[in-house]
Amino acid sequence: MTDIDVLIDVLSVFCGADGRHGNTLGVVREGRHHPDRAARQAIAARLGYSETVFVDDPERGVVDIYTPGLRLPFAGHPLVGAAWLLDLETVNPPAGEVWVRQDGEFTWITARPEWAPPRTLRQYASAAEVDALPAPPPGEGWLYAWAWEDEAAGRVRARAFPRRDDGIAEDEATGAAALLLTAELGRALNITQGRGSQLITAPGPDGSIEIGGRVRLLTAH
Repeated sequence: MTDIDVLIDVLSVFCGADGRHGNTLGVVREGRHHPDRAARQAIAARLGYSETVFVDDPERGVVDIYTPGLRLPFAGHPLVGAAWLLDLETVNPPAGEVWVRQDGEFTWITARPEWAPPRTLRQYASAAEVDALPAPPPGEGWLYAWAWEDEAAGRVRARAFPRRDDGIAEDEATGAAALLLTAELGRALNITQGRGSQLITAPGPDGSIEIGGRVRLLTAH
């Protein structure tokens, strides 16, 4: 539990194979205690995580997602984290129903690329060039910088920069951007993002994309 006046579980989503890294997520299980959107936005801003998810119906998986500055219809790491924490078969953000499956240490969600917020996907010549970028790079708009580490094996190095003046200089692990990159390339990917987070993706035959990763509980209320 944090010192904020709301009970939350804090997770790390898309951890590396050693359990380290991952993107921090706040989960407010009792979303009904904070029904007002302005109050939810204020809570997300005060927590300062890249995303905070409010659970409105734990049985049906109805959730509401906020960054420190805006509400999102869809985001990858909040849905993977909430599905793992609540042991759900589906989660329901505003964008639509998202199917979930568990496979060993990985939690997978299936989503559609058109649900993801717009991102600029910019390919660089090498992983070293991606590593050398400042946080954030100059410019405007949400940037997903990526390069092949091993193209034949589908291994990608990536970093993500929201560039939206909400205190998040770099997003550690970004499911929505991984979804868009997988759709653009049309193949399964093994993405190392940020300091060492891991996202696994696979395109489906109907245009949907699966996104998988490890989740770790950091603190529980």
